[in-house]
Amino acid sequence: MKIIVKESERGFLFKNGKFQRMLEPGKYYVKSFLGETFFATPVDRAVKLKDIDINVLLRDENFAKSVTKAEVPDVHFALHFEDGRVIDALSAGTYFFWNIFHTHTFQIIDISKPRCELPRELMSVIPAAFYHQFEVPEGETGLLFFDGTFQEKLSNGTHFFWNGAVKVSCQLVDLRTQPLEINGQEILTADKVTLRLNFVCTYRIVDAVKICNTLKDYREQIYVLTQLALREYIGRLKFDELLEQKDSIAHFILGRLQEKQDSLFITFLSAGLKDIILPGEIRDIMNMVLIAEKNAQANVISRREEVASTRSLLNTAKLMEENTTLYKLKELEYLEKICDKVGNISVGNGNLLGQLSELIGRNN
Repeated sequence: MKIIVKESERGFLFKNGKFQRMLEPGKYYVKSFLGETFFATPVDRAVKLKDIDINVLLRDENFAKSVTKAEVPDVHFALHFEDGRVIDALSAGTYFFWNIFHTHTFQIIDISKPRCELPRELMSVIPAAFYHQFEVPEGETGLLFFDGTFQEKLSNGTHFFWNGAVKVSCQLVDLRTQPLEINGQEILTADKVTLRLNFVCTYRIVDAVKICNTLKDYREQIYVLTQLALREYIGRLKFDELLEQKDSIAHFILGRLQEKQDSLFITFLSAGLKDIILPGEIRDIMNMVLIAEKNAQANVISRREEVASTRSLLNTAKLMEENTTLYKLKELEYLEKICDKVGNISVGNGNLLGQLSELIGRNN
């Protein structure tokens, strides 16, 4: 049987199942009647053989010269370069590549130590399974841990660490000013009135390492501290006293929080009471009191106006009593108003309105 091995291929000749030799490109005759068999494989990159131990083929000197071996130990990987350009990464294992048309070189990377020293541009060709990538945003810091032990703080940016024998983790801590809201907190006053409060405070972390390594859940501890300070203040005052002093709640709570801030490794910046929510019965009573107060204020204003009006009339009467001319002018003024408002007034056979007009004309 005539066979042809192409330029981009290499052939392998077997006789009675035993490897004989590698066939270079060209024309050959395979004597199947003598038990000879043959197969060809492309030589573009990696050596790909099925059901054949490559160590058998390596006995052929030509084959051994045509391939390059890459041995990658455990806890390592290899950067694979083809003609000087990196093309992929190889995990631990043994690899063979055809060196007929391309030159293959390898850079062995030890990942038993987690720190990555490779340039960032090379990381794009390395499979993500080989490394951890941590992004630290602006305004935050990253706490780096090896096997649960703190190592250092990571600055803003992208950081790479090998996924090898050491477990690597990173905890992000926000260093910006943060709000803490306590909503719907039910608290009893000294006279047993249940109130619901909405409170807010702002804080900033000053020591990220200590707050994470010393406190189990610093957010929960800040919340509990604020909650206890609220209960301390509200619980010692009666309901009426609380309403009178509600503007001082924020100042008191902020002072209490600042007393404890060093132990929490934060600094409290501000505090404020957003809402006081009264029970339905108390709210109705407060509305009734408010309405009564407004009605009382309206009555006082009405009486004050009545007194002022009466006093004005009294002063006018005194002036008219002391000045006859002023009295007559006042009479004429009212008479003129009557004439303007009334069309005709007839009494008996006379026209009273006309007579009054004539009288006014004579007086003028």
